[in-house]
Amino acid sequence: MKKLINAVPDVVKEQLEGMAAAHPDQLKVHFEPNYIYRADAPIAGKVAIISGGGSGHEPMHGGFVGMGMLDAACPGEVFTSPTPDQMYEAAKAVNSGAGVLFLVKNYTGDVLNFETAAELAHGDGIPVQNILIDDDVAVKDSLYTAGRRGVGTTVLVEKIVGAAAEAGYSLDECADLARKANQYGRSIGIALTSCTVPAAGKPTFELGENEMEFGIGIHGEPGQKRMPMTSADEVTEMMAREIIDDPAYSRVVSDWDRDAGDWVDKSLTDEPLKEGDQVIAFVNSMGGTPVSELYAVYRKLDEVCKAGGIEIVRNLIGPYITSLEMAGVSITLMKTDDEILKFWDAPVKTPGLRWGV
Repeated sequence: MKKLINAVPDVVKEQLEGMAAAHPDQLKVHFEPNYIYRADAPIAGKVAIISGGGSGHEPMHGGFVGMGMLDAACPGEVFTSPTPDQMYEAAKAVNSGAGVLFLVKNYTGDVLNFETAAELAHGDGIPVQNILIDDDVAVKDSLYTAGRRGVGTTVLVEKIVGAAAEAGYSLDECADLARKANQYGRSIGIALTSCTVPAAGKPTFELGENEMEFGIGIHGEPGQKRMPMTSADEVTEMMAREIIDDPAYSRVVSDWDRDAGDWVDKSLTDEPLKEGDQVIAFVNSMGGTPVSELYAVYRKLDEVCKAGGIEIVRNLIGPYITSLEMAGVSITLMKTDDEILKFWDAPVKTPGLRWGV
């Protein structure tokens, strides 16, 4: 294992200390429990947006704390869910009275711990809502999930809903927008190599020199299949077709009823993409794939979308949701409307994403 670390138990702590030292004007870091929060929080009258998950996916989530995105992020140990006290304490720190929206990737540990944090916050009189991100078309039910995993759409939802909160949306309006944006997003990823969790000291899985994993998860979870390595054009077309041809997807999620103080079932159906749709295209490096290769992927993705009558009207290309040093790529397509484009284009100033300021 070759990594720029000191002692394995200190990996996350020292990374957080580095973030705080590098961006003192934008964020602060609280330890025990660990959370990153906006330097100017709480902001009077503003709904606070909080997300989190295991470390190792940087810049998601901590790198997206700042104006126009997250008010706080809760990092667990590498590839390990944060604990409920992290989200609970973060919520208390950034709540202005307008409430807190938790954006939760669909992994069993994340879901359970964010739900517990929501219940604790509710008990303290903090208005709270949970929205689940479940956009991975590769698999339904996997090593870490019941239902589809939460992947690339997470970054887009954090940007869009963060801007809406900045503009004065209420908690219910932010939650409705987050739910809509999640339902508009679909993602899939592939891996060319494994990654090594520092605590394990060895690769999470093995891939032969001429093999790739199609439909990989962001923690190295198995995908649809292991297959021979192929060209950028061929693999991009396969990934794009999985998203574009994905049929309507229905499931039941747990929704927090603030009046009842309890979880209720909510039925959701994501409609498929169709000819005439406009989309945001997100081509993401899993950590070890250079930006130059991402542009080759985007080139083919644009071609496939045009052939299907789907217009890419915005794009994001780069390493924004990584899996340590894994070589690989993920593609996300999110259908847009005027509301989503308005908040996508809005100014943002975070360590990991910045425009318009």
